[in-house]
Amino acid sequence: MTGSAGKSGRPVDGVSKPPGASEQPPMESRWGRFSIGLTGGIGSGKSLVADMLAAHGAAIIDTDVIAHQLTAPGGAAMPAIRAAFGDSFITPEGALNRAAMREHVFTDPTARKQLEAILHPLIGAETEAAAARADGSYLVFVVPLLIESGRWVEGVNRVLVVDCPEALQVERVMRRNHLSPQQVEAIMATQASRAQRLAAADDVIINDADQATLAHQAASLHETYLRFSKAAPDRGTD
Repeated sequence: MTGSAGKSGRPVDGVSKPPGASEQPPMESRWGRFSIGLTGGIGSGKSLVADMLAAHGAAIIDTDVIAHQLTAPGGAAMPAIRAAFGDSFITPEGALNRAAMREHVFTDPTARKQLEAILHPLIGAETEAAAARADGSYLVFVVPLLIESGRWVEGVNRVLVVDCPEALQVERVMRRNHLSPQQVEAIMATQASRAQRLAAADDVIINDADQATLAHQAASLHETYLRFSKAAPDRGTD
């Protein structure tokens, strides 16, 4: 099969593109250290890949984890969310009612933008702080909407996409989150397409087999990233 060219200049088609990293000199990172932007569609397994890279010594900064902290009871985003959306989107414990909010924002683009306007600046500030104190061989930013945001692609040294067939995404999310196929597909429709993610990728991990296969790919990329990290320009922290 023939696909379009990705960031690294290699052909991509989501199936035949080989996993791994292309060899290219590291560029300067806005974070002052060699950095990876890790992304993938819902159910692709990006969190599992992040855990594997962390086990090898990478510093993981997960924007989803940060978002959960901000919307937990007492979280910094909760007063603004309550003021904007009302008590019906707050649990009795004082956290964001994720199920209610998910249904609301997926059917109301204006509400989604309103929620993003509250969360994104707070997530950005927390991400900066986490990067400044992170201790690891290199930085891995786990960003579900990395491709959609635009600015993230330019802010990291490399983009790593965890890829799998869309049917497998739907199956995994249905099993994990107890959602209907239609609900999962609605979530996927708000994200970049599989082809768009692959076109932006420097490196791809294919997660359509067992964990041993996934772990082998993660270990191989880690060795490459270590090499890049040692060669990357170091301009310190901002």
